[in-house]
Amino acid sequence: MKVLHLNAGNETGGGMFHILDLLETLDPSTFILGVFESGLMFEEAAKRGIKVQLFKTKKRWDFSVIQQIVQYINKEQVTMLHTHGARANCFGYLVKQKHQHCSWVTTVHSNPYDDFLNKGLKGKLFTHLHLWALKRPDYYFAISSRFKDMLISEGIQESKVTTIFNGIDFSKDEPSTVLSRRDLNLNEHDFVIAMVARLTPVKGHITALRALKEIISDYPNAKLLLIGDGFLEWELKKQVEELQLTNHVFFLGYRKDVDALLKIADLTLLTSYSESFPLVLLEAARAKNPIITTDVGGVRDLIPSKEHGWVIPVKDHFALTVALIEAMDQHVKGNLKEKGERLYTLASTKFTVENFRQNVINAYKNWV
Repeated sequence: MKVLHLNAGNETGGGMFHILDLLETLDPSTFILGVFESGLMFEEAAKRGIKVQLFKTKKRWDFSVIQQIVQYINKEQVTMLHTHGARANCFGYLVKQKHQHCSWVTTVHSNPYDDFLNKGLKGKLFTHLHLWALKRPDYYFAISSRFKDMLISEGIQESKVTTIFNGIDFSKDEPSTVLSRRDLNLNEHDFVIAMVARLTPVKGHITALRALKEIISDYPNAKLLLIGDGFLEWELKKQVEELQLTNHVFFLGYRKDVDALLKIADLTLLTSYSESFPLVLLEAARAKNPIITTDVGGVRDLIPSKEHGWVIPVKDHFALTVALIEAMDQHVKGNLKEKGERLYTLASTKFTVENFRQNVINAYKNWV
């Protein structure tokens, strides 16, 4: 068995770390990463000792790359193509037409109906194209039971779909760098909420901003850290000004020290409209950081009860307001940290990177 993982290479979020964490300790002579762009993912893969191949493209949808991939598969005697993301899935279909003997697997990291939100007519076209290609692989990994159900509802045979959960390395207890609140102009009396998410529509930042506006008069020490970049940055900054939240919301951009930022936060927040199994919530669990999250993907497997955190409806800023007030009241009483401890205990036994890798390898063997 020889597996070529294929991704656009422009990922900087959970999808990137899912792939890199999977491949990091696997045999590079058997597991290879192919990307179309020489960005952060390419650099991180090389740093981790992952065998990475750049398939150069002149533009995002450069179909001439298909021949490069086919030649590489022939040269390396690849037996399985494993695609991640819309572009890789569409290219994967064309590669499969030239290599019928090569098994094709895809991991569904996100809801394909949400991948091109707010992209106009072009976004609708890409969504249609991706959905068409997504029905062609031989096998599927779904990163939550909900995503498995979604694939089945699209007409994909249940026997072709395997559910796997993300996992991280819980042995890394201490952050790679050390930060203090003073470094971010925060003080010990602030209630710090960390939100790690790309600044894109599907992440639902407006829900967080509206809820923050509701509580700020009674809880003036609440501070929201927005960690991530994206094309909505200017629009979100404008909304922060309009809601008069400038002194309570901090745009930190893309950061490599997320683990250190989570360590100084009191709470982690996720307001996404759609997710699979968010890695950032596992990172929060590793930091023993309590969580408020929307009810997306497999979050209820990580937060099975209110003893472990809060799960709220999507796009419901009133429910988020209530959860934030409960969290801050528990913080004042000194009870909030107990939720983080319970969350850590559950996650560190059930969602380890070792379990994640082994589940993927077991599925490969079954399919071969």
